[in-house]
Amino acid sequence: MDNIEYIGLVASGLATFAFLPQVVKTWQTRSANDFSLATLLMLEAGVCLWIVYGVMRDAPAIWLGNGVTFALAGYILVVKARNVIGISTSTTKAGRRLGAASTKGAAGARHP
Repeated sequence: MDNIEYIGLVASGLATFAFLPQVVKTWQTRSANDFSLATLLMLEAGVCLWIVYGVMRDAPAIWLGNGVTFALAGYILVVKARNVIGISTSTTKAGRRLGAASTKGAAGARHP
């Protein structure tokens, strides 16, 4: 591996992990409603092609970073799909879906 490849690995790592805060927010809120489904699908398709390109070029800086990005964006895509079709990804300790057993009043208080 030459110095140019190291620069590529650092660049790939920075670009990939810049996406991590969005994944953390999606994990915490269990919501991807702020993401466009079309954008996520195009991102996954593009990243998949970058992985193929990187493997064919034997360029770890390309396929490694894009492999991680594919997984991170894939997680958000799964959450988005669940949000779109209405599958809850959060449960309370009692096993009920959040929001299913309670409603918010005008002042924002939860009522049983």
